[in-house]
Amino acid sequence: MLYLLPLMIERVGVLLIIAFVLSRMKSFRYIVHNEHGTAEKLLLIVVFGAFGVISNYTGVQIHNSSVFSQAWHADVETGSAIANTRIMGVVIGGLLGGPFVGTGVGLIAGLHRLSLGGYTAAACGVSTVLAGIITGLIGKRFRMIQGKHAAWQAALVGIGMECGQMGIILLVAEPWSSAWELVKLISVPMVVVNGFGILLFMLIIQSIYEEEERSRALLTHNALHIADQTLPYFRQGLNSDSCRAAAMIIWKGTSADAISITDEHQILAHVGAGADHHVPLNGISTQLTKQVLEEGTVHKASSREEIHCFDPHCPLQAAYVLPLKVHERTVGTLKLYFKQSSRLDQVEQELAEGLGKLFSNQLELAEAERQSRLLKDAEIKALQAQVHPHFLFNAFNTISVLCRTDSEKARKLLQQLSIFFRSNLQGARKMLIPLHKELEHVEAYLSLEQARFPGKYMVETDIDASLMDVLVPPFTLQPLVENAIRHAFSKGFARPQGVVSICAKVNGKNVLITTKDNGKGIALESMAVLGNEAVPSVEGTGTALCNITKRIEELYGSRGSIHIDSTLGQGTSVTITLPIHYGDRRGINVESIYRG
Repeated sequence: MLYLLPLMIERVGVLLIIAFVLSRMKSFRYIVHNEHGTAEKLLLIVVFGAFGVISNYTGVQIHNSSVFSQAWHADVETGSAIANTRIMGVVIGGLLGGPFVGTGVGLIAGLHRLSLGGYTAAACGVSTVLAGIITGLIGKRFRMIQGKHAAWQAALVGIGMECGQMGIILLVAEPWSSAWELVKLISVPMVVVNGFGILLFMLIIQSIYEEEERSRALLTHNALHIADQTLPYFRQGLNSDSCRAAAMIIWKGTSADAISITDEHQILAHVGAGADHHVPLNGISTQLTKQVLEEGTVHKASSREEIHCFDPHCPLQAAYVLPLKVHERTVGTLKLYFKQSSRLDQVEQELAEGLGKLFSNQLELAEAERQSRLLKDAEIKALQAQVHPHFLFNAFNTISVLCRTDSEKARKLLQQLSIFFRSNLQGARKMLIPLHKELEHVEAYLSLEQARFPGKYMVETDIDASLMDVLVPPFTLQPLVENAIRHAFSKGFARPQGVVSICAKVNGKNVLITTKDNGKGIALESMAVLGNEAVPSVEGTGTALCNITKRIEELYGSRGSIHIDSTLGQGTSVTITLPIHYGDRRGINVESIYRG
């Protein structure tokens, strides 16, 4: 028994060396880690069946309790048996591939053992097939390949199968006395060595899973890091400047030899090899890219001919071309080029596909932001449309009367009217304007209204001089002042003169802009919804306040707010809070580049 143990360990060592070599092969790692189809299962049967055959050939021959340690034997004498590590391949194959693989491996190893002969051939053949079926069922039921204790559990299953084989030898092999002597000699070495071999074999298999998980984690981290760096650029949409910056980041973050980004019609950016003829702002030059744009699916090119580049000296030999999509519509492509087709491995493909999806999501976010800006732009135009038609007619009537009585004042009012409408036009083209421009708009409006109703109200201003260049949303103050004049001092206003005060002051990192009147005030039931939704009213709906509130929320989020305070018979105060330093969105273009 003691002499047999080191011989068995040698046999296990041979199989473990083969297992280690296999674990370094991409094809074997792939079928181990991924879900098994028919082709993968057949390959597992061949691999682990081969383990069983090798174990049979390299087994230690036993004859009349004597151990013969020849390295290889093609048959077994009639009165002899062999001690081997056949059960290792059967157990691992069954646990890894399930009943189909376990049965297949058991049949190959068992029938081969039967063909070698010896008085234990039938017992060993039957026990091997049964071990394959049983371990396959165990593998399907308990999924023992993965888990913290999977290796030890597999070793226990292997020990159980080996013990079962000893029992079948005692039941089937003849003569029984020889079988008993054989079991006494080989049982402990075979149980110990096969259990130990299965444990080590499983650790090798588990290392494949762990390396794959680490690889995927690293891949995910790399993809998210690249996506985080490119986010500010892809949020600008597909243009040459943003795409060149993004392409440079992708090029540095991957092992690709060149990166190219296109829209539907032209190359927007190309960095790396081949930049001499893959020139930005030129038309799309490769047939492969046109195919991806048409089909909207990922394409892989493994040769220069598949890329279809027009330049015969192009160094790029392989590529992944991925569609960039916005709302299921292909708006461009991302291309990862390589100088050697051997670089097209599974890791690079998964990274490329992951980046393509992340960049498509970023472009969708960019488009959503553009649509939001379009909405805000439409709301600004809605504010413009709220200029009461009678305001224009009344302004013209007032000026026409003054042309006869005070021509100089009429001239000034015409200037103020031009300033008022010029402010309307300028405000519609920008998301933010300096505070002094908004005050000019208010002043122009007030000049025209005061000319119509001289002495009806007065306006007081208290503006911190340091805030004149602070950026504010257009059409913010003018609608508030107009509300005070049209509603606060309308029918039911008891005081001899209305007062409107406009105040702007610094409050920490914010600017507080307040308009206040001493008018009629607002009813409590209207206050609850004012600024959030339109209010049914003969005098006005509060749509202007709704639009102002929405634009402040969308532009500033929690950093901006609007607060309304009113008391019936005393007046209304509206305070707008905005961050002072907010100049990063000046002149935002609200046009969409993805119009369908």
